[in-house]
Amino acid sequence: MSKIYINGISSVSPQSEDIFEEENPLVYKENTLTALDQDYKSIINSMMLRRMSKAVKMGLYCSKKALLEAEVEIPDAILVGTGQGCMQDTEKFMTNMLESEEGLLSPTSFIQSTHNTVGGQIALDLKCKGYNMTFTQNSVSFESALLDAILQMEDESTQNILVGGVDETSQEFTGFQRLDAQIKKENISNLDLYKSESSGTIISESAAFFSLAPEKKASSYAEFKDVEIINSIEISGLNSKIELFLKRNNTSVSEIDAVILGRNGDARFDHYYEELQNGMFLAKCQLGFKHLVGENNAVSSYAFWLASKILKEKQIPEIFKLNTLNCSAPGKVLIYNQYLGRNHGLILLQSL
Repeated sequence: MSKIYINGISSVSPQSEDIFEEENPLVYKENTLTALDQDYKSIINSMMLRRMSKAVKMGLYCSKKALLEAEVEIPDAILVGTGQGCMQDTEKFMTNMLESEEGLLSPTSFIQSTHNTVGGQIALDLKCKGYNMTFTQNSVSFESALLDAILQMEDESTQNILVGGVDETSQEFTGFQRLDAQIKKENISNLDLYKSESSGTIISESAAFFSLAPEKKASSYAEFKDVEIINSIEISGLNSKIELFLKRNNTSVSEIDAVILGRNGDARFDHYYEELQNGMFLAKCQLGFKHLVGENNAVSSYAFWLASKILKEKQIPEIFKLNTLNCSAPGKVLIYNQYLGRNHGLILLQSL
């Protein structure tokens, strides 16, 4: 496999991107978090903005920022991972249908509610006619997009790929996640998430996009080594699966400097992370991020953003740490995430 470098990054979440440098997190006391508003008008036509849902705004904004940083005008491929797509437009269409008693209504909201709307709007704005694919694989949607990025890079004519993950919240549909205890019943402070011993987590919206290329630049962040998806696995087999993944990349547990874990405060499933924290990664710097940005099907893209920043800046902010171990010069970072005990994702990044 040819090498893949991360040359541009951008994220939108319930926290500012400055949190990496300033470590001054925003505190929320509700269980549904919305992403911070950005200066969208600075890079998106204001007329287009009026018709965009939050997911499209976030996705297009992050895409253009990542490409600008990588000095890429038009990518050869656009790959988007989203678990739930444009829920706001889906909700709007269904509300209109109910209010009109299933009569005639505008199809605009329906057209804009499909999962591939984000990728399509990015392509239209950039005038990109290349390969465009959207992956909807629940909580491994972003990992699925990364897998395709590896495949696309096997074609020597592919020099730049835009890949990202995005998910939004909506007033009604997000609330349905309370029915099966995906969202905690009691409101808690996001910074107290890991102290919680109840079912569910805090749901959020976010986007993170990256410009990937086989050519390293002076401004590159890190090297993207590999990704793996495991649909279902018992805790007893988790260690061996991770060891095989690392071995495939000529790496061992001893060479991992930091591990980013998708721990989300759900007492029913956090034991997957506890197994690693108290076992094979006990002597490693352990990081969490969902106490800051919440949970959604594409939030592993935020972990990818965090790992990229860590490997370039050679530092680990205290606000992300789950233990007290220090790592002065991180060289290899492993990301592990799962949701509801299913769809386990492994991503490996390495410093330049």
